[in-house]
Amino acid sequence: MHVAPNAIPAIFIFEEDMMYSQIENLAYEMRLWGIKAAAEKRCQEAIAENHHPSDTIRLLLEDEKFARKQAAAKRLISRAKFRNNCQLEDWDIAHDRGLSKAKIKELALLNFYHKRENLLIVGKTGVGKTHLAIALGNRICQEANSTLFFSINLLFEELQSEKVAGRYLKLIKKLTQTKALILDDFGLRNYSHEEATALLEVLEERYDKGVTIITSQVAPKGWFGLFEDQVIAEAIVDRLCNPASVLELNGESYRKKKNKKLTP
Repeated sequence: MHVAPNAIPAIFIFEEDMMYSQIENLAYEMRLWGIKAAAEKRCQEAIAENHHPSDTIRLLLEDEKFARKQAAAKRLISRAKFRNNCQLEDWDIAHDRGLSKAKIKELALLNFYHKRENLLIVGKTGVGKTHLAIALGNRICQEANSTLFFSINLLFEELQSEKVAGRYLKLIKKLTQTKALILDDFGLRNYSHEEATALLEVLEERYDKGVTIITSQVAPKGWFGLFEDQVIAEAIVDRLCNPASVLELNGESYRKKKNKKLTP
């Protein structure tokens, strides 16, 4: 029978507090942050609900596993360098852009990622391509998978800068080893032979090892004209599109809609 706290002798309360402190100190020393945070709560639940000791141990281990997953996701999200903190839950279904609630739920399962299919998000400016790409990147990080986000123009600038500094191969390795690579605003301009060669090198090394998420105002069939050398163009488009899912967003710019709401 559960005894009300005010009926427990003070000496027992003191000993119980000491026990929790000892558990928390041991968990701290062993870097078991999930157990440290949940130990007192789980012990109190065990007493109140008459749990078997094995159930309490299992719950504490689940708490530790969850805490580690959350910590890993936080580190991966920080390393991804997302432009902002977009989440799939923030997607405004009421503003029709050709993305249904059912499709959002499907994307949340990351089937394209698990099947190692690239995702090509195409649509006019302001419809939410970057928001969606970052939201999916966040979800991939939450599953403990490394992700990197780059505006394509800034990526080429960084590649050039790293080449001058003698760190080009290090950056190429980083780009090729990440599980998901997001390239934002692809196709806003034509690309030089050097830029095309660098992009092909990255895509070649990544092929069948990870996924690439592209956002673009230009449909894939229009990508061939972005490159000087059509042989390289065909190789780049082939590696981006095979295999890949194409997601077309349409409708009025969501950015304009939000600005209208803010205008008095």
